[in-house]
Amino acid sequence: MEKKKYNISVEATLEVIGGKWKCVILCHLTHGKKRTSELKRLMPNITQKMLTQQLRELEEDGVINRFIYNQIPPKVEYELSEYGRSLEGILNLLCTWGESHIVKVYGDKFSVLEENVLNDHLK
Repeated sequence: MEKKKYNISVEATLEVIGGKWKCVILCHLTHGKKRTSELKRLMPNITQKMLTQQLRELEEDGVINRFIYNQIPPKVEYELSEYGRSLEGILNLLCTWGESHIVKVYGDKFSVLEENVLNDHLK
């Protein structure tokens, strides 16, 4: 691995979980293994190409594990690795801050947040 220099350590964090979709994928995986099609259904605005790319990058960084089942049709599942589980605290804090931000900017978080399993606790 090429030796890098970071200005501050948060750069290293953002290199792994930065971008629009990685944290969303990781949040969904905190609720257990998911197939690619399940993740796509949970995130309807992500393209298949982007989902595949983000999953590959997270796997390369050791944050998620991919399980390939030798069957027809092929079955692939993703889950947080033990290393990825160490991000749960950060992900929870990001969600909490995001909820506060939504309330500050929009007032009613329910008018802005989509209904999905990650938002069930807000009801």
